[in-house]
Amino acid sequence: MGATKRLSKVAREFNQSIGEIVQFLSDKGFTLESNPNEKINSEMYDFLVGEFHADKVVREESKNASVDLASKETISIDPQKISSGGKSRDDGQEIIIKNIENVTTLKAKAPKPKDLSVVGKIDLDELKPKKKQPEPVVEKDQSSEVKKEERPVEPQVKKEVKTPKKEEPETIKAVSEKLTGPKVLSKIELPVEKKRTPSSERKKRKRIVKDGKVNPSTEKRSNNQRHSPRGPHRKAELTEEEIQKQVRETLARLSSKGKSKGSKHRKAKREADRQQFEEEMQQQALEKKILKVTEFVTANELASMMDVSVNQVISACMSLGLFVSINQRLDAETISIVVEEFGFNVEFTSAEVLESIVLEEDKEEDLVARPPIVTVMGHVDHGKTSLLDYIRKANVIEGEAGGITQHIGSYSVNFNDKKITFLDTPGHEAFTAMRARGAQVTDIAIIVIAADDSVMPQTKEAINHAQAAGVPMIFALNKIDKEGANPDKVREELSTMNILVEEWGGKFQAQEISAKHGKNIDELLEKVLLEAEMLELKANPNKLALGTIIESSLDKGRGHVANILVQAGTLKVGDMMVAGSYSGKVKAMFNENGEQIKSSGPSSPVSILGLDGAPSAGDKFNVLKDEKEAKSIATKRQQLLREQGIRAQKHITLDEIGRRLAIGDFQELNVIIKGDVDGSIEALADSLLKLSTEKIQVNVIHKSVGQISDSDVLLATASDAIIIGFQVRPSATARKLAEKEQIDIRLYSVIYNAIEELTSAMEGMLAPTIEEKVVCNIEVREVFKISKVGTIAGCFVTDGKVSRNTKVRLIRDGIVVYTGELGSLKRFKDDVKEVSKGYECGLNIKNYNDVKVDDVIEGYEEVEVKTKLN
Repeated sequence: MGATKRLSKVAREFNQSIGEIVQFLSDKGFTLESNPNEKINSEMYDFLVGEFHADKVVREESKNASVDLASKETISIDPQKISSGGKSRDDGQEIIIKNIENVTTLKAKAPKPKDLSVVGKIDLDELKPKKKQPEPVVEKDQSSEVKKEERPVEPQVKKEVKTPKKEEPETIKAVSEKLTGPKVLSKIELPVEKKRTPSSERKKRKRIVKDGKVNPSTEKRSNNQRHSPRGPHRKAELTEEEIQKQVRETLARLSSKGKSKGSKHRKAKREADRQQFEEEMQQQALEKKILKVTEFVTANELASMMDVSVNQVISACMSLGLFVSINQRLDAETISIVVEEFGFNVEFTSAEVLESIVLEEDKEEDLVARPPIVTVMGHVDHGKTSLLDYIRKANVIEGEAGGITQHIGSYSVNFNDKKITFLDTPGHEAFTAMRARGAQVTDIAIIVIAADDSVMPQTKEAINHAQAAGVPMIFALNKIDKEGANPDKVREELSTMNILVEEWGGKFQAQEISAKHGKNIDELLEKVLLEAEMLELKANPNKLALGTIIESSLDKGRGHVANILVQAGTLKVGDMMVAGSYSGKVKAMFNENGEQIKSSGPSSPVSILGLDGAPSAGDKFNVLKDEKEAKSIATKRQQLLREQGIRAQKHITLDEIGRRLAIGDFQELNVIIKGDVDGSIEALADSLLKLSTEKIQVNVIHKSVGQISDSDVLLATASDAIIIGFQVRPSATARKLAEKEQIDIRLYSVIYNAIEELTSAMEGMLAPTIEEKVVCNIEVREVFKISKVGTIAGCFVTDGKVSRNTKVRLIRDGIVVYTGELGSLKRFKDDVKEVSKGYECGLNIKNYNDVKVDDVIEGYEEVEVKTKLN
């Protein structure tokens, strides 16, 4: 067979069902859908011919089978001539003669009974099968069809033909029979459940033996079942997983039955798309829990990325023994621990940049002794800078605005032919980050405490920073020459913090000094050198320099200036260095006295020129041999910082909008901070961010070193911000532009003033609080009812003063009955503006007349009170 055939046609040809043909072809290895329109090729057809050839022959013989009739005649029957004894119908019908395989239709008109004649008779019983057949019906197939005419139906007459074997009178009976249903060709015998035979009569199943060996466990199990009095072993219950597997398989079979390849393909595609979508959603959920940060991220930025309060991040750091501020940068280890507490994972994007700088390992023979780095810390105005002034024989305080230190100062002094490097840190609470930075780069910490004062909060903070950094401490009890000084009180307070000085049997050195008069300063320095000898401080001066940025600033004539502390190696003029996200070649180098030098060894504080930007205080610097490599590292770091800034930006959400609407009067204050040095800018920004409350939020949108420029004013115009200058001034063009754009520029030299004024400005932005103030109490002694006027109360003012605009409450038996306003206020017949204590008056309450004798009228005023941030 060259061409293909449809499955339904082939099924009819072989007298088989579609399911049997599909099952047979599937057993032969052909893939076929149970679809009547499925195509059968020649190879499949050959297999079917070989299997169902006999059924095909039977089918063809049944088609060709027929009954030979002696004669075929069309008989017309007139219904009017049928005798009354026979069956008749007055509407003509076709007379139908049927056998099993042949249908002959005789169109006849019913004749009169007397005209009926017997033509012949057929014995149909011999042609019928042995099994009982249902009533003869019309077979509706391709061989023959019964065509119904649209004219009135004539009575059916069954013609019987007489055979020679039987001698019976030949009759023709008119039968009116209604066609019902198709012809039954064959029957399907359903399997009948057999009766269960007793176990004794059942035939034992033969065991399957593999390789001549019987499985001992199977043999044992079968023996146990045979000899067990309880009968055969019950099948183990299915597990939940097995049940679900069977359910899935059943559903798969049901869903695939009778479907075309196209529908299956579409369903598989939809299922694949759904699985891919679920995987993408799961991947996005996992990525949301992964923070991509650099090691330069601050506590505030980390809080924004995790969408938590910065106070929670600071609390987490404090639980680790770390005292950090809002803008303080966190190291990689701290970031990893903190984010894990909030259920996040961290990925450091700057790892490859940091690993690209290869640090030289120091050999023991290359190490030489280096000077100690000593940081002076303590509370504000306890004498830290005065101590350094005496040691340096200089007057640093006169150069500081307000008489307090607002920068980290680095100095190098010689004592007994030994060099000591000092770092002076601010004591104000705003300079927490500076003190933390000083403790991280130092070898020894001198904690200055005023003997006439006590251990203050900033003193405790400095002690905590030193303990966290593992730095040995020496306590300097200053101002012992001042009246009211009590050093033992300070020692006692330190003991409550588990710090015992040597005089009290502890391990910490302490020295009573007077920084103003220089008393016992030498003893203090000797203890510093003793502590340094015990530490055995060494460094390798013969390698590329590395160290820490102490401060950075922008000088109009010299460009970016960085105060650095060399911790190892030797820095020379002309070296190519990377500091944070900036790079440059060292063009000039100066010591703390402003003298130009050519090189600087370990533990030396110097100022350098040549960087292309102002690095942040606390950044590490490294000297590299290749200029191209240095610029590449700096560029990568700048890109990472920009990406970090974008990720740290907190966009407004629907929840935040709802919260602000619920508050009603939510305000935002955008601030641009410009300062002389990076450390002061960081301290000021930290202090301003702490002023934020639920009702008002401070946003530091930009901060940098240098004078206020035109770009700062334009940024303030676009973001509706105010500009704060800390020890800097705007340029002439920036000042004119600010006046034109009406941008507020505030200039400060002392951080106290900046914080106080910003606090007042923020309080002014808040809506005032309305408070009630009771101004009088009035007793009702008589009541008069006047038509067209209402109820007039004759009263006596017992306390305060009542005025015409006073709001009143009517109180009866201690319960407020009505709250409203006065309708009128009179004395005798005259209207008055006010009535004081001890006078009588007449009044009526607006829109209220139920006033009774002995009622009390309380007068009050609503006063607006300025809202405080705290």
